[in-house]
Amino acid sequence: MRPLRPLLVQFRAFLEDKRGGTAIEYGLIAALIVIAMMSALSAFADTAIGIWNFVGNAVVDSDPTT
Repeated sequence: MRPLRPLLVQFRAFLEDKRGGTAIEYGLIAALIVIAMMSALSAFADTAIGIWNFVGNAVVDSDPTT
């Protein structure tokens, strides 16, 4: 049990350490912002793809060589 004592002391100190809470909070806020941006861009991308497909089909349909 003797070799585990330093490890247990370090583990207890790690659990009791309260530093870094602000950094974790900012990280969580940044993650939420990224998730919101990804979902908004996903909806925008679907709309943009639909518009470009419409334009592409209109160009193909108006081909004067056919």
